[in-house]
Amino acid sequence: MAEPFSDIERAAVYKAIHERRDMRHFLPDPIAPEILQRLLLAAHHAPSVGFMQPWRVIRITDPALRSALAAIVEQERLATAEALGERGNAFMKLKVEGLRECGELLVMSLMDGREAHVFGRRTLPEMDLASVSCAIQNLWLAARAEGLGMGWVSLFDVDAVRRLLGIPAGAKPVALLCLGHVETFYPSPMLQQEGWRQRMDLQDCLSENGWGL
Repeated sequence: MAEPFSDIERAAVYKAIHERRDMRHFLPDPIAPEILQRLLLAAHHAPSVGFMQPWRVIRITDPALRSALAAIVEQERLATAEALGERGNAFMKLKVEGLRECGELLVMSLMDGREAHVFGRRTLPEMDLASVSCAIQNLWLAARAEGLGMGWVSLFDVDAVRRLLGIPAGAKPVALLCLGHVETFYPSPMLQQEGWRQRMDLQDCLSENGWGL
């Protein structure tokens, strides 16, 4: 039987999971290169269906590109507020991104040519996205362990980002990831603090031997 982690190691894993936050407020301090490398390696060691490793990461170091991405996000923020109808005003009061403030900005994308990977995707082709999500979660947990914040921004027009960064037609950007030092981590998820939604009870998401929800 495989040996479990020690009590201290196990506690650290659960601490990272429970104290991870989707951060929107960052300090301008840069991230040390060796830490960034550790974070990227953590992402790259994520599980993937059929070991296809569909993640492709673009590091944004050009200030002009960062500004252009922020403008794309702002355009979608306004469109989202309009689509939300009566909740639009409440949405506009939320801080939904930190692209201009974060120390590092990464664009996580699905690779092109994914149709060649059939293993695990024949009936569930979206498993490529699930695999990329695992890479993002690895990065998130590693960042928290390093004392760094990360925010996942999904408010953007896919084709606009694709054109801006020269992403091939078969590939797809799925996340703008803001990484950086933070003054403090939110004590609970920001959207929960702001009253947008509350965390569901586990029992409302769990059933046994069939759909009993």
